[in-house]
Formats: sequence, structure tokens, C-alpha cells
Amino acid sequence: MFFVFSKLLIVFIYPVTWIAAFLIAALIVKNGKLKRRLTVIGTVLLLIFSNPFLLNRFARLWDVPTALLRNTKPYSCAIVLGGFTSEDNNGNGFFNGSSDRFIEGVKLLNTGKVSHILISSGNGNLFHDNFREADWVKTQLTLFKVPDSCILIENRSRNTLENAAFSKVVLSSRRLQPPYVLVTSAYHMRRSLDIFKKIGMNVIPYSCDYIAGGGGISLGEFIPSADALGAWNTYIKQVVGTMVNHLN
Repeated sequence: MFFVFSKLLIVFIYPVTWIAAFLIAALIVKNGKLKRRLTVIGTVLLLIFSNPFLLNRFARLWDVPTALLRNTKPYSCAIVLGGFTSEDNNGNGFFNGSSDRFIEGVKLLNTGKVSHILISSGNGNLFHDNFREADWVKTQLTLFKVPDSCILIENRSRNTLENAAFSKVVLSSRRLQPPYVLVTSAYHMRRSLDIFKKIGMNVIPYSCDYIAGGGGISLGEFIPSADALGAWNTYIKQVVGTMVNHLN
């Protein structure tokens, strides 16, 4: 029930929803004074959330940097959280814009930083078929010549809470010892760390798939951007999710 509830309500926390609500209300209302106020609020919100400078400053505060990994011996496993593939109309998988999670997970394995890789992801869609992300990713790891003995999958999880719970069961059953290297997008790492640590898993952050730009301030950061508006949707979802985790 919580899963369904969260999927249905998530749209109401997005800035795009707020902006659209104020501007649509401004078109509908008859009162001139109220119409102007709603228009101003909607416009100000649009300018704020489409500003790359503000997004980048927030992202650099929110994102969790990758921890320094030891060089003496490999970690037992890299836990790669799903969300980096999608399903096409024919039920086949393909890599999406978050595929850096997959790349970094494979790199950790191929460079000897970890001895195993665990792909944690089932199907997080509210209405879904039999496609399971972890199952499809395993076929891709095989194409990359990753030995089957190094691959672990957890294909039941629908969200980060279940990623942590089900991954713990898989790793315990294989008797792989912590700490584990947790691989996920930088914007998702803070919430993921909270959840994994809350259930007693010792994990080390390995962030990737950064949204925030690097370097100093540039003129381009002050030009309104639709990409920035979309990225705020992602970050606010993570902030709200983290707050909910702390309340539970």
C-alpha cells in the first residue's frame, strides 16, 4: 500500500506541478488582484527552479562524494542500485541516462576493487509486466565477459527500501562480508546511505551519474534551462524521501 501511495502522490511534490498549478489558476480566476498574485508566484517559481546556478549550488551541498577505497584487498561486493535501464514496447531492456551506475559497477569489478557485483532491482513501475531489471542486466554482464560466479542479482525490489532489505538477504546467504561498496547516482546516495545504514548494512558510498556541473561559476549558469527544472524534480523527490525515512 505504501508503494502505491508513494507512486500516486509523488507528482504533487514536483516544482513543475506547483508552477503549472499557479499559472493555470491565474487563467481561471476572475478576481484581477488574485490573478496577478498567482501569475507572479508562478513566474517567480519558474525563474527559480529553471536557474542552473541555484541547482548546481544545491546539488554540490546535497551530493555525497565517493569515499576513498582501500588498495590493499578487494571489497567483497559492489551493490549497484537499479534504475539505469528501461523497458521498450517489446519488453526488452535498454540502458537509459543513468547507465553510469552500470559502468562504474563493472569498472570496480574489472579493476579488482570488488570481487562480486550485486544488481539490485526488480520492477518499480506501478503497473508492470514480467520485466525484471536485474535479470536483464545479468545478460548484459555476461556479454561483457563477467564470470557468472561474480554476479549476484536481487530482482524483487521496487524501491530503495526494498533494495536494502533484499540485498542484505542475498549477501548474507552468500556469506560475503561487509563493508560493501554502494553504487548509485550522486543525487540518490544520501537517501540510500540512510536506508542501508538504518537496516544495519555497512556500506561505502561510490557516487556517479552527477547532475551538478563542476568547476567555477559560468555565465551559462544564469540562463534559464528546462534541464534544471527537471533536475529539481529529481532532487526534491530525494529530499522528501530522506525526510520520510528519518521520520519512520
